[in-house]
Amino acid sequence: MPGRPPVRVPASAPPVTSSGRLSRRDVLRLGGGTLAAGALAACTRDGGPPTAPLTGDPAQQGETWRPPATPMRFPDGFVLGAATSAFQVEGSTTADGRGPSIWDTFAAEPGRIRDGATGDPAADHYRRWEQDVDLMADLGLAGYRFSVAWPRVQPTGSGAVNRAGVDFYRRLVDRLLERGIEPAVTLYHWDLPQPLQDRGGWASRDTASRFADYAAVVFDALRDMPGPWLTVNEPKTTAYVGYGSGYHAPGVRDVGQMVAAVHHQLLGHGMAVQAFRASGASGRVGIALNLQPVYVGEPGAEDAAVRADAVENRLFLDPVLTGTYPDDAIGEEAGQIRADPSVLDDVVLDGDLDVVSEPLDVLAVQYYGVTGVDRSGQYVEMYPTSDAPWQQVHPEGMYETLVRVRDDYPTAPALVVTENGIPDPTSEGGTDDPERLEFLRAHLQQVVRAAQDGVDVQAYYAWSLLDNFEWAEGLDQRWGLVHVDFATQERTPKASARWYADVVAAHAVPPV
Repeated sequence: MPGRPPVRVPASAPPVTSSGRLSRRDVLRLGGGTLAAGALAACTRDGGPPTAPLTGDPAQQGETWRPPATPMRFPDGFVLGAATSAFQVEGSTTADGRGPSIWDTFAAEPGRIRDGATGDPAADHYRRWEQDVDLMADLGLAGYRFSVAWPRVQPTGSGAVNRAGVDFYRRLVDRLLERGIEPAVTLYHWDLPQPLQDRGGWASRDTASRFADYAAVVFDALRDMPGPWLTVNEPKTTAYVGYGSGYHAPGVRDVGQMVAAVHHQLLGHGMAVQAFRASGASGRVGIALNLQPVYVGEPGAEDAAVRADAVENRLFLDPVLTGTYPDDAIGEEAGQIRADPSVLDDVVLDGDLDVVSEPLDVLAVQYYGVTGVDRSGQYVEMYPTSDAPWQQVHPEGMYETLVRVRDDYPTAPALVVTENGIPDPTSEGGTDDPERLEFLRAHLQQVVRAAQDGVDVQAYYAWSLLDNFEWAEGLDQRWGLVHVDFATQERTPKASARWYADVVAAHAVPPV
């Protein structure tokens, strides 16, 4: 995925609901003072020391969790795999009837992509997929999360189906199953067919209907696929970065279109879930949301942090899991999307939220880090960043995020972590990547910690299997477990890939 500015979830300890826990909004508003510490101590699940929300200095966060000196075992049946997305790895953007996507158009515009790269050949996965499946099998991966390219299946976004595109994914799924690798299929990972964007893209309600039609085609083609189906990948990033800041395709900068894109993606998701139920396809269905804790960045920023949490998390979690939109995400106050709340009201029609909140079998969580918010609602740096400046690395935020979903949303389905990773410190990359290895170790420990504390988390997919086309960063950022020489397309597993293979084999995270 990544290659985009920051995006976030709530601060620290388990929130309260009707069972007696503090709500996330209350935790954020309490800040990090004596009152907050006392309230959180009363709410911790095991009576142990709480992790209080930050008030400007990470040192004030309280006692840091420390991993045990012995390996931390994953639950039985837990799937450990890796992830990619179609546009980032496939290449062959004009092969076998594939139509243009918004990212083909965007990348062709001078100055849009950092190094001038395009999605062709990327990691050449469309032609080297058999080699890549064998590579996954050699690493012992139990799961592979990939996306289907909408323009490869329906070149114009509607109408006739491109049989060659469907057959490619059929072969890929069959080969994965033959090698004992569970497929996890994402239907939409940002590569909207350009003809649909020409008619308004996700700012247009019709795109949701076209997405449901496309989803039905894929459900029918891969109906025996046993792994999880994910409808839309990170609707927040598409809306905020594609239709808000314009840093991603389609390069629109319009708050009205941005808010409409939020709703229409969620509506398309719900319609796709309905199509899945009607199709009789096997497996489980859900959506992939990128979440991250929002911390109080300075004294007096508590209310701004609550509103920023609405923008980053509740604007997506609430409608999907409760059938309502939060009332504090849009407005003129610090931390909000600066717009009249009517911009959302105008696109939500009667019955829409019943569709958006269709019951799910699984919720995919994508976690990259945390952020802080100051009194003005601006994002502030509170933890060290990776080579991607928007990524503030804080492994404990993974635990907070998984626990928060469990505690704030009692009807939430099982969770899977479908993206989590870090880029190499240089654009050239290499096979010695100690930073990624330690990043994976620390975050996997937090996943096991959450499972041990009762969170129903069932899978983890590292981002990414391969070095690839990193959106607006082009080939300048390398997120792969496997190094790709883009001149020769030679694949070489990095040290982190070899370490991860040992984790998969042991079904446990080793101590440092």
